[in-house]
Formats: sequence, structure tokens, C-alpha cells
Amino acid sequence: MEARGYSFEAADASFELLLRDELAGTRKRHFTVESWRVIVEQRADGVLTSEATVRLGVKGERIIAVGEGNGPVNALDEALRTALGQAFGELATLELTDFKVRILEGSHGTGAVTRVLIDSRDGDGGTWSTVGVDENIINASWHALEEAVTYCLLKAGRDPE
Repeated sequence: MEARGYSFEAADASFELLLRDELAGTRKRHFTVESWRVIVEQRADGVLTSEATVRLGVKGERIIAVGEGNGPVNALDEALRTALGQAFGELATLELTDFKVRILEGSHGTGAVTRVLIDSRDGDGGTWSTVGVDENIINASWHALEEAVTYCLLKAGRDPE
């Protein structure tokens, strides 16, 4: 994975989730992702908005939620928290404190592999980092965001399904 651009030295939570998956022999999570999408719109008045829709499976139910934000990652974060908020109230204390993007192979221009690191904090003062890597910066961001939420739930003592 590190040959593809992952850096686990800077992403303690992603590394722990990877180890848990390996020990369990399967990927266990609190929710399943059916799909997600993001729309960025610039209106005639110059206002730029982002809207995200997520479709998740949570505790046997299908949940569809929409979020708006000042950018695509912020909109995805809002939609994900809206979808999971009813089932997992502890996510209300989750705060994304930093968002770092690094282009790993600059010779490919806009098709370059991108690494996204997200730093998070919970209401108890705990901090952790997650990583996502992809040629699509939004997909890399989604993976890091999904792991940040998953780790928050594990820290709160929630067992995955």
C-alpha cells in the first residue's frame, strides 16, 4: 500500500483500522457505503456551492442524506454526519482539525496520484489521523473521511457490525 502512496507513519488511525481488518480477516465497519456523489455549482450571482449525497446501510436500514458545504469535502462530511447522526450521536463531537493534500506524482498533471491526510479530534480531546490515496482527489478525501468517522466510533466503544 505504501508503494501506491499510503503513508501510515502520519495516519495512526488508518493503520489501526488496517491491522484490525487483517486480524479479523474481513473488513468490519459500522456502516456500509452504497454510493456517494458531489455536485459543485457556480450560480449566476457568483456564489459557489457544493452538495453531496450519500447512500449508506446503517443497522440494517438504508439511509440517504444530503449535505451542503463550502467545498466538496465539507459537503461530504456534512452528508455523512447527517446520515449517521441518528444512529451514532457521539459523532456530534467529532471535529476535523486539518486537511492536507499532497500530489505524489506531479508528472501526470491533473491525473496525478493524490494523498489526503485528515486530522481529527473528539470531545474527549483525543486526536488521530487518517489517509486516503487515489488519482481522484475527492475519492482520496472520502476514504480518509470515512476512516476518520469509523475510528471515532471505535474510540467511543462502538463495535462494528
